[in-house]
Amino acid sequence: MAKSLVNSNAKFGTWPVFLTALSTILGAILFLRFGWAVGQVGFIGVIGIVVLGHMVTIPTAFAVAEIATNQRVQGGGAYFIISRSFGLNIGGAIGITLYLSQAISVAFYIIAFGEAFEPVINWLSEQYNFYIPDRRWISIPTMALLSLLILTKGANVGMKALYVVVGILLTSLVMFFMGDSPIKPAIIDFDRTVPENVNFFFVFTIIFPAFTGLAAGLGLSGDLKDPKRSIPRGTLWATVVGMVVYIAIAYKFVISASPEDLVSDQLIMSKIAIWGPIIPIGLAAASLSSALGSIMVAPRTLQAIGFDDIFPQTSVNKWFAKGRKKDNEPMNGSLITIIIAFVFVIIGDVNFVAQIISMFFMVTYGAICLISFMEHFAADPAYRPTFRSNWYISALGALFSFWLMFKMNAPYAAVSLVIMSIIYYVIMRNNEENQGLNKLFRGVIFQLSRQMQIMLQRADNEKDKSWRPFGVCISHDTFKRQSAFDIMRWISYKYGFGTYIHFIKGYLNEETTKESKEILDRLIQLSSGSKNRVYLDTIISPSYTSAIAQVVQLSGISGKGNNLILFEFSRTDPSNLKEITTNYGIVESAGFDICILNTSYKSFGYKNEIHIWISPEDYVNANLMILLGYIMLGHPDWKKGKIKIFALYPKESIVEKRKQLMELIKAGRLPISPSNISMVPFETGNRKNVIMKYSADADLTIIGFATEALKNIEEFSEGYHDLGNILFVSSNRAKAIN
Repeated sequence: MAKSLVNSNAKFGTWPVFLTALSTILGAILFLRFGWAVGQVGFIGVIGIVVLGHMVTIPTAFAVAEIATNQRVQGGGAYFIISRSFGLNIGGAIGITLYLSQAISVAFYIIAFGEAFEPVINWLSEQYNFYIPDRRWISIPTMALLSLLILTKGANVGMKALYVVVGILLTSLVMFFMGDSPIKPAIIDFDRTVPENVNFFFVFTIIFPAFTGLAAGLGLSGDLKDPKRSIPRGTLWATVVGMVVYIAIAYKFVISASPEDLVSDQLIMSKIAIWGPIIPIGLAAASLSSALGSIMVAPRTLQAIGFDDIFPQTSVNKWFAKGRKKDNEPMNGSLITIIIAFVFVIIGDVNFVAQIISMFFMVTYGAICLISFMEHFAADPAYRPTFRSNWYISALGALFSFWLMFKMNAPYAAVSLVIMSIIYYVIMRNNEENQGLNKLFRGVIFQLSRQMQIMLQRADNEKDKSWRPFGVCISHDTFKRQSAFDIMRWISYKYGFGTYIHFIKGYLNEETTKESKEILDRLIQLSSGSKNRVYLDTIISPSYTSAIAQVVQLSGISGKGNNLILFEFSRTDPSNLKEITTNYGIVESAGFDICILNTSYKSFGYKNEIHIWISPEDYVNANLMILLGYIMLGHPDWKKGKIKIFALYPKESIVEKRKQLMELIKAGRLPISPSNISMVPFETGNRKNVIMKYSADADLTIIGFATEALKNIEEFSEGYHDLGNILFVSSNRAKAIN
């Protein structure tokens, strides 16, 4: 079960969220790789990268703002939002990958910080012949100092330092825009790129970490006084401001330097700025601020994951969840984060680390957008955010996220999804009670079903002569005989809809309600492995008559009313046949087609043959009987089955009746070929004997009947002792079959 992670010392407002997100957006990528990107893909291309990146980040920012205003957001940032909406299992899987990307981000920004010292390294080499062969000589000690700062002082010092470095960052950007470049191109061409430019999506992959500042701001959720207010405002404003600044810088690059200059010099901004040294200083400030933001956020994500008991070992969870007593600072999480960061700092490849970060963040953003999209359709009454996004914005964000993953690097995308799936499997095995995703999907399916039902009801047209079964069966002998349930299974498998209702005689009270729930559970268990697509239910009523009256008034699960009802009785004990015939008038007045199933000890045999018996005076029922036969053959149980049609006529008028039958077939009123029908004569009084002679080996025999036959119930219960199950059919009106 999800627990509460509340920091009683939380005191940050909107400003830290905005600055943390913005300093990451306007960070190392901006200074080190954005000029290179403009040279590789041109102004239009880099605007496309910015727009494409924000097709992911803006929907995510809206989704985050929406979800954050629906619930009390606590420690864990994006992990908390995902886990409380998607459930702890999938939230834990995404949270772990999110944590890894945040921890690796620390290394990325420290590596970039080392690159800021390139002018200093060159100056030392020229002036004093002191050469530093590897930037790791700077990045590793810097990582050590940053680790010491976080482990001893925590987030408060980090926030104080953040204000300073953001000030330096903004100063460097202002001086960059004020600069009058000495290397302006002779002709300004917004489409020009270097002759041998690289793939657009590779450039996008390298640039995308610049847009991950959104998650950095979310990570402070546990330290915010009012997350519902601070997270939406901080993230949305940082996203918008960051996009505007990137577009402006791209324009400044194009009018200030050629594509060749932009690609060849990663610190080209220092040649454009009014005071060149401010750019390495700004890069150092941006890298350091982003590293500070990441190293403050990642341990809090890990702390929240441990607090939710996501890991298999209880002792591991407790260790990660533990915070410093005075301010709940996640010291253990910080230690693990520092170790991971050190590993990637030692690797020291900016482009390699950028690709890993991009992939994991893209998964996280896609998940957040997907949550928002599904919450719109699930329509959970508990989901009432004060800020509302639009479902199509979230849908676009999710689609772009997963599409871009595979465009950026398909193998990396596949591996990251496999890793996440493995993590999810391990978490699910140890936290089976933690649901969330199932609940969300059920809500979506419920809403889709509801909308379809309303749509179908409004679109219902009585002039439409096409017919399909919307059947309902009511029986109190469910656990004695399953033949009626089988009929409903076959009818509803592909072409129709079926509802099976178990009748409980009695008055509605606590005892019968409990019995009803137990029987329904039993029904669901018994029908779970039988290719069942029947909707199951129970009804409590003082009499069979009142139960039928209620059932015929029920709306069907299809969105249209039911049009067919199935009754059943046992040939060896036809006592409830009288109940059926007594209540026939109720069903007939409701306009239902009626089927009465006579079940025998043979049941449905081997399900090889269905025999249908028709006659000229019975043509109103004929089409329904034929339709039901072919519909049942569509079920896998009858995959080897076939239909035989017999025309039963008095022997003395066989010629005349055959002519009438052929006229019906020729007019299209019977959808059968003359070659597929057998003419069978009978003499008065031996009609049932003839049917038994021809259909003794049939697995199901379908016979039509008229209303008058119900006056003599022996017509249904006697004289068919050699047959298997018999389905008596009475159609309310003739069915047209195209």
